Amino acid sequence: MPISEKDKDLLALLSENARMPTALLARKLGLSRTTVQSRIEKLEREGVIAGYGVRLTDAFEKNLVRAHVSIQLAPKALSRVTQDLHALANVRSLHSVSGTFDLIAIVTADSIGDLDLVIDRIGEIDGVERTLSSIILSTRISR
Repeated sequence: MPISEKDKDLLALLSENARMPTALLARKLGLSRTTVQSRIEKLEREGVIAGYGVRLTDAFEKNLVRAHVSIQLAPKALSRVTQDLHALANVRSLHSVSGTFDLIAIVTADSIGDLDLVIDRIGEIDGVERTLSSIILSTRISR
C-alpha cells in the first residue's frame, strides 16, 4: 500500500512514542485531530501498523546481556523452529537471512550464565543443526 509523506511522518512520531496523544500528533503534523485519528485507523486496517509495543530504556537494557545467535536449520524445519523460538521469552527478534545460516535471533539475558543456557536451549531445538553466537558489547546506532 502506498503511503503519503504525512503518513510517513506520523509513523515516525509513533515509532518514537506510540502513546503520544492524538492531539499532540495533530499539532506536530499540522493536521486536525480527526484527520490524524482517521490516518491511524487506516494504517492499522491496511496492515501498515501491526501493533504497538514496549521499548525499554537504555538504563534497563544496558544491564542485559545481548547476543546475535546465527542459526542453521535442517531442511523443512523453519516453521517448527520458529514456533519453538517464539516460545522463548529471551528471543527478542528473529530474522531470516541469506548465507550460511538461515536465521539470526537477537537474544537477551540477565547474565552471561543465563545467556549460555538460552543458547544451549536454542541448540537443543529439533531442527537446529548449528548455532554461532556473538555477544553485543555496545550499540553504536539505534533508531
